[in-house]
Amino acid sequence: MNNISAAKSWRDWLSLLRSGDYVVIGVFLVLWGVITPLCWSQAGATRVKIFQDGQLYAELDLAAARTLAIDGPLGKTTIEVAAGRARIASDPSPRQYCVRAGWLTQVGQSAICLPNRTSIELVGPRPASYDSLSY
Repeated sequence: MNNISAAKSWRDWLSLLRSGDYVVIGVFLVLWGVITPLCWSQAGATRVKIFQDGQLYAELDLAAARTLAIDGPLGKTTIEVAAGRARIASDPSPRQYCVRAGWLTQVGQSAICLPNRTSIELVGPRPASYDSLSY
């Protein structure tokens, strides 16, 4: 019974729209389809910066596969680079937030292991279109 009354109410609502309303909705959908890819697309990253204790430890090309182990206060952090992406594969930190970040592929993405004072950040030919992060 509820589905029939809900469908009927949609028909009643649609009957209130006029042809100009459909034109406005169509223009909005076209603009949304054009603007969204322009605003939300990021350039692909080309390099990964690795920081240890706030200092730049290494900068690697994302095109070359490589695994790097960095000593920190809690132990070794393993960073893996492969096929245009990078990740923190393992870390001795208790909550594993940086490991859970997974593979990073776009400019501006980062993974931070605060207890072990290690982080990675992807960079590319153009800087990220934003200048801050929030969670």
